[in-house]
Amino acid sequence: MSPRSVRPVFVCQRCSFEAARWQGQCPRCAEWNTLVETVPVGARANSSNHSVETRGPRAAQLGATANGERYRTSIGEFDRVLGGGLVPGSVALLAGDPGVGKSTLILQVAAGIGSTDPVLYATAEESVSQVDQRARRVTVARDDLLVLPTESVEAIIDEANLRQPRLIVVDSIQTVTLGSVDGGAGSVVQVRESALALTRYAKETGTAVILIGHVTKDGNVAGPRTLEHIVDVVLQMEGDRQNAWRILRAAKNRFGATDEIGVFAMEDHGLVEVPNPSAAFIAERARGADGSVIGVALEGSRPLLVEVQALTAPTTLTMPRRTANGLDINRVHLLIAVLQRRLGLALGTHDVFANVIGGSRIVEPALDLALALAIVSSHRAEPIPPDLAVFGEIGLNGEVRGVPRAGQRVVEAGRLGFRRVIAAGRTIRSAAEVEVIAVHSVREAIEAAWSRPSPMRRVTATSHG
Repeated sequence: MSPRSVRPVFVCQRCSFEAARWQGQCPRCAEWNTLVETVPVGARANSSNHSVETRGPRAAQLGATANGERYRTSIGEFDRVLGGGLVPGSVALLAGDPGVGKSTLILQVAAGIGSTDPVLYATAEESVSQVDQRARRVTVARDDLLVLPTESVEAIIDEANLRQPRLIVVDSIQTVTLGSVDGGAGSVVQVRESALALTRYAKETGTAVILIGHVTKDGNVAGPRTLEHIVDVVLQMEGDRQNAWRILRAAKNRFGATDEIGVFAMEDHGLVEVPNPSAAFIAERARGADGSVIGVALEGSRPLLVEVQALTAPTTLTMPRRTANGLDINRVHLLIAVLQRRLGLALGTHDVFANVIGGSRIVEPALDLALALAIVSSHRAEPIPPDLAVFGEIGLNGEVRGVPRAGQRVVEAGRLGFRRVIAAGRTIRSAAEVEVIAVHSVREAIEAAWSRPSPMRRVTATSHG
């Protein structure tokens, strides 16, 4: 095939859509001026008819494979999200906003593994001295890390073949390039092919690989969507610079659950694990303040107590504002409609602001009841009793529905000193000295929240725990 017969394609830098000719707007993602001319991968290869010897991997019987060994990182919250540690030969992608602490966390992870096995830290964004300064700040062992300042994927693989590391860290995948591929660093083709080359090396050698990735302004992983399909694990780090809390969650995990979270606190010497996030999230709760309710969410296997706040304020705007931070705005609209229609709450002339303290984002419907009571509390200017925690999903008819693992939620609330829990009207298995108030509707929940507590009783059951 002559060079003239190689026809370029135009690849969208946002969604990796390929077109035969340039267009101003991408037909798939509707973004403007994102199609870039690219020579197809492998188009420059000699395509003459000489024979090529092909060798591929042999089939293996499942019973003869490894027994699921994992590399512990000495950071329990990180291992929890992964499902028990790094799997040999796996490729993980860690993404998050700039400054959220991605590089700091991975440097601590690398140091944890590097204390027993070699770790190769490849960076195209920092020099060796800059990485060393960051390692000094987070007080990790620096003698166990091999730092390679390069943007070449080939150089990373060559160094890995020489050093035989247990783990390779690439910071970041958008800044490295593969010499055999056209396009600059960060382009769709470069990101995809670089990730594929590192993935092939990981599978062939059993070396674990962690890729650090940038995010777009919408909070999504930058680069082609195929990047998330190439890797085995996609980790998302959430938080902001004004808040000390950092939440690590798995958006994809081929070796474990995707609903576990890890909680960290950003301090001067790096990220510190928070083994008891419930106590941390509600530690600074203002006593006697209206619009504040403690809800019990479930993140993976961990019950999590969070403070849900709401503020209602009269407005002269034709369309009142509805703002949510850490909650699904659609659920906020739904609950406001239920309170207006089923309880006659006059919210049509009020702005409503909802917030989850701690910088976490909770999308579980179990916080519906907590948010509804917070809105009512703010609207009435009546505080919720401080010893009360609530959970339950609310339907469009105003009914309160049960949620999974209710017993675990009650136990967690009792462990942190809450003596009353409002939940859906069904029996709950619990061994905690907590009064469980069973309700069937939002109206019942509101009446129970401001009623006088009854004598302490134990609530037990044999189902639905």
